[in-house]
Amino acid sequence: MTKLSVNINKIATIRNARGGNTPNLVEAAIKIQQFGAQGITVHPRPDERHIRYQDVLDLKPIVSTEFNIEGKPIDSFMDLVLKVKPEQVTLVPDAEDAITSNAGWDTSKHLECLTEVIGTLKAAGIRTSIFLDPNPALVESAAKTGADRIELYTEAYATEFSKGNRDIVLPYKETTLLAIEHGLEVNAGHDLSLDNLQYFITEIPQIAEVSIGHALISEALYLGLENTIQCYLRKIELAQLQHG
Repeated sequence: MTKLSVNINKIATIRNARGGNTPNLVEAAIKIQQFGAQGITVHPRPDERHIRYQDVLDLKPIVSTEFNIEGKPIDSFMDLVLKVKPEQVTLVPDAEDAITSNAGWDTSKHLECLTEVIGTLKAAGIRTSIFLDPNPALVESAAKTGADRIELYTEAYATEFSKGNRDIVLPYKETTLLAIEHGLEVNAGHDLSLDNLQYFITEIPQIAEVSIGHALISEALYLGLENTIQCYLRKIELAQLQHG
């Protein structure tokens, strides 16, 4: 069964807009897990515009499911994750001026750097994942880094799906199957939503985990947080029942 990890960056964004500690990020993470999510994802950036480094330290003791920390492996990020030792670190090649993640790694170009970083993380007992565009040509070099997983960057899928283009799933499926052949597990994330998730999982039931934040938190404004999480879990269940 594909697991649901909830990215809580947007909750931190709302908190930071007013200062103080409302909404309370730790309380939100506790509730999200109680409501059925199987993981908590955060993506601290150096400017701390949403998740702060201190948030990561505060969250560690209360994440009872799976803690996934995303980010670019700069020195401060590496120091943080080696201190916290989450279950998973997802490496993302963030540009400094990017509003949100907008590209995966060129694993061939950055093979040496990624291999070194992943070696350090795995020596600390941390599962590693590489944020990757749906490009089968990048899979072999991703596997050579020693990573445990890749995370497929699904913005293009979400955009094209909303236009009625179902064939957009095909490069994601091809990349997933090739990754599995190379011994990699596959996650997915970015712009997945209640509208497009079920089809994605139906077509690619091998997905180990989806990380969803912006859409889920936005939908929770209308549906409520607990109900929204349950809706996502049901979409995953229906997708896998449909495939089966």
